[in-house]
Amino acid sequence: MKRINPDRPQSRDQKDADTNDRSKLFETTERTVSARLRNPNRPDPVSHMFSINPNVDTESLLCHATETLASLNVMTTDLACELEGSRRNEALAIQQLIVLAELMVNRALDILDPPSGLSMAPSNSHQ
Repeated sequence: MKRINPDRPQSRDQKDADTNDRSKLFETTERTVSARLRNPNRPDPVSHMFSINPNVDTESLLCHATETLASLNVMTTDLACELEGSRRNEALAIQQLIVLAELMVNRALDILDPPSGLSMAPSNSHQ
């Protein structure tokens, strides 16, 4: 009977190849991002893969963004519960950024369509 060892260590050649692949990917990504930052009119290289209907109203976009952020919040919180140490802290930091983004999107929705009975006029008091 042949024994299968799924955790077989990689050879040095495999590790070097993985490192080279990552370096090439980083260089390609860096060139693409840098070119996009230098020329904002240059189309995003992945824009042909995904698009949003240009006729979708702002409120619908924000509602979908809120739902997406809420889902990310749950997934990140679940992941953080499975991690320990610095990896857990990183997951929780990501989760907090998601919550902040969700708060901003909800505030934008409130500005577009204020809840009844509430004035959205900016106040001069700092809270």
